[in-house]
Amino acid sequence: MSAAGPKAPWRIGVDVGGTFTDMALRDQTGGLWVFKAPSVPADPSQGVMAVLQRATDELAMTLPDLLADCALFFHGSTVATNTILEKKGAKVGLLTTTGFRDSLEVRRGIRENMWDHRAPFPEVLAPRYLRQPVGGRLDKDGVDLEAVATADIDTAMAIFTDEGVESIAVALINSYGNPAHEEIVAEHLEGFPWLSLSSRIAPIMGEYERTSTAVVNAYIAPKVVGYLRDLDSHLREQGLARPILLLQSNGGAVSVAQVSERPVNLVLSGPAAGVGALGLYARAAESDNLIAMEIGGTSCDVMLMGGGQVAITDELIIDGYHLATPSVDIHTVGAGGGTIAHVDQAGLLHVGPQGAGANPGPACYGLGGEQPTVTDAYMVLGRLRPGPYAGGSVTLDDNLARQAIADKIAAPLGITIEEAAAGIIRLLEQNLLHAVEHISIQRGHNPQRFTLVAAGGAGPMHGATVARSLGCQRAYVPRQAGAFCALGMLHTDIRQDYLAVHFDNLDTVSEATLQRGFEPLDQRAEEALTADGFTGDRAVIARELDLRYRGQLWSIRVELPPMEPGGKFDPKAVRAAFDADHQRQYGHTQPGGTIEITALRVTARGLIEATEPATAPPAGDEPEPTAVRQVYTDSQNGWQETPVFAGADLGPGFAMGGPLLVEELTTTVFVGPRDRLRVDAADNFLIEIGA
Repeated sequence: MSAAGPKAPWRIGVDVGGTFTDMALRDQTGGLWVFKAPSVPADPSQGVMAVLQRATDELAMTLPDLLADCALFFHGSTVATNTILEKKGAKVGLLTTTGFRDSLEVRRGIRENMWDHRAPFPEVLAPRYLRQPVGGRLDKDGVDLEAVATADIDTAMAIFTDEGVESIAVALINSYGNPAHEEIVAEHLEGFPWLSLSSRIAPIMGEYERTSTAVVNAYIAPKVVGYLRDLDSHLREQGLARPILLLQSNGGAVSVAQVSERPVNLVLSGPAAGVGALGLYARAAESDNLIAMEIGGTSCDVMLMGGGQVAITDELIIDGYHLATPSVDIHTVGAGGGTIAHVDQAGLLHVGPQGAGANPGPACYGLGGEQPTVTDAYMVLGRLRPGPYAGGSVTLDDNLARQAIADKIAAPLGITIEEAAAGIIRLLEQNLLHAVEHISIQRGHNPQRFTLVAAGGAGPMHGATVARSLGCQRAYVPRQAGAFCALGMLHTDIRQDYLAVHFDNLDTVSEATLQRGFEPLDQRAEEALTADGFTGDRAVIARELDLRYRGQLWSIRVELPPMEPGGKFDPKAVRAAFDADHQRQYGHTQPGGTIEITALRVTARGLIEATEPATAPPAGDEPEPTAVRQVYTDSQNGWQETPVFAGADLGPGFAMGGPLLVEELTTTVFVGPRDRLRVDAADNFLIEIGA
């Protein structure tokens, strides 16, 4: 946080979370300002305007002045995800090829939990009477076998009109290989406001996944795109010079105009901004092997950066709905500061996945919540003090925290309030450990080689403990951990992904064949970047191949070096890269085995000039703690006298062994008795994990 006011122009990132809406502002000198306001789940724009108002109040300027000097405005939102989770999307009609009316409901027949045979699948977003067949057929190579029956489209539209359908998805057989039939449908329905074509949204082989993605896109489009257009229009009227940029699931940003056709790409908007944050902290921590554990009020998002790269996947499941859209590989669990603890009828303690949300929130908020949460446990254990936090956004009451844990946890279990609170924390940290192992060990990565980045408002409370359980030697806590994603947005590039199904043999395919396949994707990428104002060195286009051994079902993405006209395509180098990744993920390879190409991919990036953080002054005199209080540290050491420091008093060069607490504007850092804290040159907290 800089002392003087910001120097124009600046960038703004706003992340709407389940509990708080965070805002980060970085100016041209690298100075950083962070603000928080409670989220309003019923209307996320209220949280956006509230945090902007808080910023203008603290910076003593008007909203038009704040926006007029904003060069880039990034926005990450949970609107798309919440629309799915809350079942508040549009009434969807589906046009599909005759004979494939039920493929959406039949699914793949695969259960995520093979031992759970009774849990029902989620409600189909396009019920059978709104899934209407259309005659016409393409073969597997995209060759026209039977013309589209436009009369069937008219019949379906009559039904949709009578039933009040608001949005239409179109998913015709084999359209991934040839979009012609779906384009004919689009022309026939020209003028209908919300139309989602699977060949534009997810041109993949896999009828169910492609159809599911198109239907979800149609389901969320009216609400999500409507919200974004209204917010963009309102901010432009208030003085914002350029359109807002939205964070996509792939970790890159995109304009409202570019994403309006494919709002399904926003389902991880917000958490995916962690890619930009990890890029920033990789330089500060001097390591490109990082695991981010971002814990907010509602959930924990875990992301891994290995060798400077964050993995991208096309297999995304939101509330049981399968989406084939490029997404950062994030694992999310219901574990946050507002996660509710309860005792079941068998007398077992559970923590999560339900959360208290922003309102009423934890019992200690004093907003009417009566269920004990993780934040209430912090209060009982002395890790949080009573009083205002986050610039006065919330005020914590320890008496309310103790009462909730006493009534709901301690009394049913027959233990003390303190023992109940310690049990809540231990169980939560076990859940966090499993979440990190899911994204690391289960992906073939040894977490001992990584630095754990503890972020979010609650992450720094658990960073050292979880890092020790993983075998990590260091935990890294950003100074502005509570605005991790909002800050990450300020270091995010524009990104678009394009795909074309292409089957070939890696060893025998010619470079000319690959060039012909890539050229249409390259052209679309260049056009998109040019439309957003990125050309020359600021426009980067990368190519990838989806590869698999013959007989396998799943493919691995391998990036290709640039192939200039007349250059050489080296299948041996590509094979070596594929084998190495296959060995890491699956533990084996097939030496000399046939490797098949299944798809061509192009990633377009518009490079946004980086703004480096301002240099922090070194630590001065030995800082004095603002308080010393009894804190429950761990099961081995119990209650200990623990100094509490104000984060603003600790500059680069400060070092001290635990136990200790550091109170920052957006978070509190807990350092255990076996660990050592130091402030690095980038003014962030590095915790060296003791044995």
